[in-house]
Amino acid sequence: MASVWVGSRGTIRDYTGFNASKDAETVRKAIKGIGTDEKTLISILTERSNAQRQLMAKEYRAASGKDLKDDLKSDLSGNLERVIVALVTPPAVFDAKQLKKSMKGSGTNEKALIEILASRSSKQMKEVSQAYYTVYKKSLGDDISSDTSGDFRKALLTLADGRRDENVKVDEHLAKKDAQVLYSAGEKKWGTDEDKFTEILCLRSIPQLKLTFDEYRNISKKTIEESIQGEMSGHFEDLLLAIVQCVTNTPAFFAERLHQSLKGAGTDEFSLNRIMVSRSEIDLLDIRAEYKKHYGCSLYSAIKSDTSGDYKTTLLMICGGDD
Repeated sequence: MASVWVGSRGTIRDYTGFNASKDAETVRKAIKGIGTDEKTLISILTERSNAQRQLMAKEYRAASGKDLKDDLKSDLSGNLERVIVALVTPPAVFDAKQLKKSMKGSGTNEKALIEILASRSSKQMKEVSQAYYTVYKKSLGDDISSDTSGDFRKALLTLADGRRDENVKVDEHLAKKDAQVLYSAGEKKWGTDEDKFTEILCLRSIPQLKLTFDEYRNISKKTIEESIQGEMSGHFEDLLLAIVQCVTNTPAFFAERLHQSLKGAGTDEFSLNRIMVSRSEIDLLDIRAEYKKHYGCSLYSAIKSDTSGDYKTTLLMICGGDD
């Protein structure tokens, strides 16, 4: 069965001539020696697909009786540890853990919640919810509920449910109707009917929404973004805008997020690691192209000037090339 986590525009693909037990042995030697051989670890883990890393981890356990992830954690530290551990984590589990981290402790990281929930497909969200329950013995919905409120909560829960239509066929009649509903719910009346926005933006298929947004522009002479910015506020507004961006151009959405994580005083490694790892087998090539187009420099050079050491080497290997 084809994985819902693999696209055709990734920088990392299956490694030809892959040998799980040989890789597991090489990795074990790299960890076991006096001082870790980071170079070997980085080159093996960044040149194998996630599915191959899972097979390698299985062989590693069979040969050493130990968990690869635990050994990496005890041997590495800081940003390098976090990105390497991310690479050996199955994608659905990785998303689940990122969501948990976004809700843990004081203060919620709404930006991360929004990014993950706005950009994943229904099939992906179903797997993430399952993984979340397996790891934390709690439902993702319950944690989102207790951590957020209002229209923002309602929309996040709808997305977490993974109920977005995945049919690729579009219905022109419905697009016109939905565009009118959105127009009537927002621009046309006193007070906005947020539920209508949530329902349409969180449940309709991506191609269907593309058409709906075109129709919306015809009716209201405004883009859907302009209306959302004028009508909504707070995290709910941020979430709806993220959905619109993902519908319009997912790679551009991630390019912007990467730019935000790299510019300014400190680097936001939490976002940087998540996007680089989670898009590496889906659309990182397109994200690189959008980055270059919008920010005038390559993603590669931005990472290079903003990070250092083995951590930098790892991210550049995932990035896969300079543009």
